[in-house]
Amino acid sequence: MQTNRILWPALKLVTAVWMAAAGYAIFFVAPDEKTMHELQRIFYIHVASAWTAYLAFFVVGLAGVLYLTQRKPQHEWLGVAAAETGLAFTTIVLTTGPIWAKPAWGIWWTWDARLTTTFVLWLMYIAYLLIRNLVEEPARRAVVSAAYGIFAFVDVPINYFAIRWWRTQHPSPVIGGGQGSGLDPVMLKVLLFTLGAVTLLFAVLVHTRYRLEALRYEVELLRQDAEEPTGARAALRLQEN
Repeated sequence: MQTNRILWPALKLVTAVWMAAAGYAIFFVAPDEKTMHELQRIFYIHVASAWTAYLAFFVVGLAGVLYLTQRKPQHEWLGVAAAETGLAFTTIVLTTGPIWAKPAWGIWWTWDARLTTTFVLWLMYIAYLLIRNLVEEPARRAVVSAAYGIFAFVDVPINYFAIRWWRTQHPSPVIGGGQGSGLDPVMLKVLLFTLGAVTLLFAVLVHTRYRLEALRYEVELLRQDAEEPTGARAALRLQEN
C-alpha cells in the first residue's frame, strides 16, 4: 500500500512532464512542413489520439471477452474505464480533424470512409455507455455491455484500413504505406514521442476510472446490504464467481 502511495503520484508526475515535453517537441523540435507549415503540427496530437483510441477500444473488447469467460467484475470495470477514456480520445480526433481540414481541404467535414467510420466509432461507444445506464440489473448489464464492447470493436480495423480500401479525402498512409510513404526522421521521432506520452496518459486515466468503478461497486454492495441483506448482495457476488 505504501508503495502505491509513492508510485502512483510519481507516475502522474512523469505523465505530466512527458506531456509537456511532447508539447515542446511538437512546436520547437519538429521541422516545418513545407506545404501546411504550422498547421501540420496538429498532426502529432491528432494521430496519437487516434492510435490511443484504437488501443482503448481494443482493451474494451479484450475486457469483454475476459468477462464473458471468467465473470469477474474487475473485467467489467476495466471495460467501462477504457470505453470512457477511448471516447474522450475519439472526441479529440473528431475535434482536431476539422480544425486541420478546413485550411488544408477547404471544408470542415466530408462523408468519406475514414471520417464516417470514425464518427460511427464515436457513436458506438456512446451507445456502449448508454446501454450501461439503461440496464439496471448488474449481472445482466455486465454481460450485455461486454458483448456489445466486443461487437463495437469491429469498426476499429474498418476505420484503420479505410484509407487503404477506399479512395478518401485523407491522404495515403505516411507510415507503412508502401513506396513513397514515410515521414521526415525527426517528425517520426516526435510522433512516437508524443504517442508514448498520450499512451501513458491513457493508462493513468484508465487506472483512475477503474478505481472509481471499483468504489462504485463497493458502494452498491453496501446499499444492497442495507436494502436487501441476502438476495441482492448474492446477485452482485455472482459476478465474482
